[in-house]
Amino acid sequence: MIRKATEHDIDAVEQSYIELMTYEKENGSHSNWLLGVYPTRAVAEKSCADQTLYVLQENDEICASMILNRLQPEEYNKIDWEYLVNDEEALVIHTLCIPPSKSRNGFGKLMVRYAMEKAKHMKCRVIRLDTFAGNEPAAALYKKLGFRYAGTTNILLQGLIPEKQIFFEKEIGGIQ
Repeated sequence: MIRKATEHDIDAVEQSYIELMTYEKENGSHSNWLLGVYPTRAVAEKSCADQTLYVLQENDEICASMILNRLQPEEYNKIDWEYLVNDEEALVIHTLCIPPSKSRNGFGKLMVRYAMEKAKHMKCRVIRLDTFAGNEPAAALYKKLGFRYAGTTNILLQGLIPEKQIFFEKEIGGIQ
């Protein structure tokens, strides 16, 4: 079941961030996230308070999380989007996290499909997201789900982590 997170989910979401970043530190990184820098408990707490944090719960365990909102970071202005929409017409997926112990169960696909349905419900015309250019598994998932590659730019994630990001978008409903 995918639902809005509550305060009771924060510990589990934080643990999923830590599990992923610890695993990637030891085995190579797809996310380029850094333990203690991004994402952190504070990210989960703020998005939960804003009611934009969603979790996938199965058998009383949190198996995935993501943030859904209409906030497009500054770097989104550098991208040549195919669908020109105002901020209210775009839903953005941020910080999609599936910890390694829960990977390969289709949870990423479920979360993105949920976001697409949420975008329809919110009457958004497009859904957008970005990921680290080295995150080949995520990029492959987004393409498989019909997202269009929209561009690349270099950023300083959280003002601290230099990275090349790739951007994707998908039309929701009929855009005139």
